[in-house]
Amino acid sequence: MIDLRSDTVTKPTDRMRTAMENAIVGDDVYGDDPTVNELERLAAKIIGKEASVFVPSGTFGNQLAVLTHTKRGDEVILGRGSHIFQHEVGAAAVIAGVQLRLVDDEKGYMSLDDVKEAIRSENIHFPETGLICIENAHSNGMAVSPDKYEEIRKLAKKNKIPIHMDGARVFNAAVSLNVNVKDIANYADSVMFCLSKGLGAPIGSILAGDREFVKKARKNRKLMGGGMRQAGVIAAPGILALVEMVDRLKEDHDNAKMLASKLDEVKGIDVRHDRNDINMVYCTIPKELIKEEKLVKEMKKNGILINGAENEEYRFVTNKDVSSEDLEIFMNVIMELTK
Repeated sequence: MIDLRSDTVTKPTDRMRTAMENAIVGDDVYGDDPTVNELERLAAKIIGKEASVFVPSGTFGNQLAVLTHTKRGDEVILGRGSHIFQHEVGAAAVIAGVQLRLVDDEKGYMSLDDVKEAIRSENIHFPETGLICIENAHSNGMAVSPDKYEEIRKLAKKNKIPIHMDGARVFNAAVSLNVNVKDIANYADSVMFCLSKGLGAPIGSILAGDREFVKKARKNRKLMGGGMRQAGVIAAPGILALVEMVDRLKEDHDNAKMLASKLDEVKGIDVRHDRNDINMVYCTIPKELIKEEKLVKEMKKNGILINGAENEEYRFVTNKDVSSEDLEIFMNVIMELTK
């Protein structure tokens, strides 16, 4: 199957499978797993933070950060289009007991004025602003220039509010912007990034920050049920993801731009080129051309997996297991179905 639903569907490489088989393991809760320890050391170094902790998923990492930074009843400022708000099952309310204050982020980032307005003043009736969350690359497909965060960082520091970055695809952002990933992560006190998306590892994410934060997060990881035992078998491919898979992300970006260009040639399909910075293509396909249910069904019949539309937009995601030839097949099918 040609799978364009997400880059979460990537399969581990042969070298990753070998590394899993040969991984030296120990009990990670005791800190005895040398492979996990090496992954955490390497991840912290690459992202430019003092320490990191290995977690099962990106949602787990984001919610662990929220829990660790805040206290119950705090308010968290974040974008209304952010993954933490849109696609994490309301976990912040359940796990950390915080409420979310939404700010416009249509361009992939929140404006300084909007964030400033959202910060709560001292008042007996108000919750305290406990955290600001930013996202890069944004899940709307945009890579955000690091300098967009400069003033927000100063504002947060002035008000003694920590910043957490959902960097699920932060390496995609770094490749797209042609900057070192540390230059992006530098604007946040903590950063979560996924190993299991474009980097191709079968499982896992990293939450990084200073040593004191990570020490607290490690205990909260245990509280949340994320204390793992002989986790070296899944940490081993994570090491290879960081060492071997980052540079090739440009291939996915190039394929996504090629796909966007091809879709643009189909009459009636409207492609969001302004949100084509990384490995995602967003577009609308009118029901007059083909109904959503039929499109998904017919694609599957032709050996292609896609998601249905969300808010009337389709998202096609390129990844290491989708070649340019696969995309030609996809285009042939979609042109046949919409003619």
